[in-house]
Amino acid sequence: MNLVVDIGNTRCKAAVMERGSAVASCCAEHPDAEALAAFAAPWRVGQAIVSSTRGELPGLVGALRRRFDRVVEFTPATPVPLKNDYLTPATLGRDRLAAAVGAAALYPGRNVLVVDFGTAVTFDLVTADATFRGGCISPGLSLRFKALHDYTARLPLSEPCEGECLVGRTTDEAVRHGVMNSLAFETEGYIDRVRGQWGDVCVIFTGGDAKYFAKRIKNTIFADCNLVLVGLDRILEAYST
Repeated sequence: MNLVVDIGNTRCKAAVMERGSAVASCCAEHPDAEALAAFAAPWRVGQAIVSSTRGELPGLVGALRRRFDRVVEFTPATPVPLKNDYLTPATLGRDRLAAAVGAAALYPGRNVLVVDFGTAVTFDLVTADATFRGGCISPGLSLRFKALHDYTARLPLSEPCEGECLVGRTTDEAVRHGVMNSLAFETEGYIDRVRGQWGDVCVIFTGGDAKYFAKRIKNTIFADCNLVLVGLDRILEAYST
């Protein structure tokens, strides 16, 4: 069994993986080696992989190496089971690449667009020949709401919602649905443009805010929030062979 750890901008997610599926998962605000070891203790975990968007974490990796037989720190130098067509691989977010690996593993031989609704929203394309082509990065919901509140004098700090509305009747409604609609329309437009250029494209939604758009935007597949973890597990397995 493998322990996979994804340290994102706001949360640390981990899972124990067996044969490509999560048998257990957990989430915390800050990564902690002792907590991760305790989480993995009920299972026979032999190796682990750590990915961080917050920069290198030598203390955490070192502590995990004292607890598991093998620990891989996912860096730009780590080999992955995808051809990477990105021109600046050293600047590519590791969560983006891991999600692409996960998508290619789940849908081999297909063009796949991964839309990850997190702190930032990322749109990343993997083509049927198992090549990561790149994508786009846009502000996520929380950043959009916060920007309207922080950079205006009186607009409220609103929160996401699932209902659709084109005409808000209060300022809070106008902000809330303005943000939700803008990201929905942006996502629909991006999907249409990608399909116009690449033809048949499977679209996968993942990330913490994907639940707000999974039913609203048609012809997509809602993947659970473990897509990055699935990719990290694949990378670890490929690294170990």
